[in-house]
Amino acid sequence: MTSPTDTQGSVTTVYKVSGMSCGHCEGAVSGEISEIPGVVSVKAVAPAGEVTVVSAAPLDEAAVRAAVDEAGFELTGTA
Repeated sequence: MTSPTDTQGSVTTVYKVSGMSCGHCEGAVSGEISEIPGVVSVKAVAPAGEVTVVSAAPLDEAAVRAAVDEAGFELTGTA
């Protein structure tokens, strides 16, 4: 689910998100997730249906799910 990286205590998690099809979708999802406390960076890739999140500590999946839902998409799990 999560895997530590070499970046000073940060955690990188790849989430699977369904429904993204364009750059606007990527921006909407990234914008909502980036508002979660502790998030350092977000990179959404619509063709892969993946969102890579780097955070200071592991995130509550319910918070990520709520952010993705707010953007109008569905979190289907982790990669």
